[in-house]
Amino acid sequence: MEKMTVPILERPGRTRPDILTALSLWTPRHVLAAVMATVGVALIIGLSSVLIPNPIFGRDIPPVWWNYPVWILTSIFSGMLIATYVSTDRSDAGPQRSSHLGLAGGVLTWFAVGCPVCNKLALLALGYSGALTWFAPVQPYLALVGLVLTGAALIWRLRGQVSCAVTPPSRIWTGVTGG
Repeated sequence: MEKMTVPILERPGRTRPDILTALSLWTPRHVLAAVMATVGVALIIGLSSVLIPNPIFGRDIPPVWWNYPVWILTSIFSGMLIATYVSTDRSDAGPQRSSHLGLAGGVLTWFAVGCPVCNKLALLALGYSGALTWFAPVQPYLALVGLVLTGAALIWRLRGQVSCAVTPPSRIWTGVTGG
């Protein structure tokens, strides 16, 4: 008797098929919102943390190699997450708690990719040497937690669009019917 293997994407209970199904239901409006939101988040985080050099903000400590992939991934996840809130006739589902996870992930990423001594909160709480000694080594962990939170919020929203789809309400007669 030969044992059959089921491809991992076709196993019951896996999140990936729901995610792919939700993405396949996106309209051009969703895609445009995702692209615009991704660029917006990338500009906000990139300019304020000086991953994009600019004359407005300064950075005392140069970025490290992992800042760029974390910044780009967070921007993409956040852009896609924001696009899940674009309403359609098919659904407007998904728990609102996911927006809090996405916001927390974005803020943590901003702290993670920013200059450790340029962060006023870290500087006030720890001082210059404390920010370098205590805050800088924690930044990669903040980045990881930020990515996980933003990714979890995105998965939660996408799964909710498939499993909790809401059909548009039917026409309800509000007037008095005549006879």
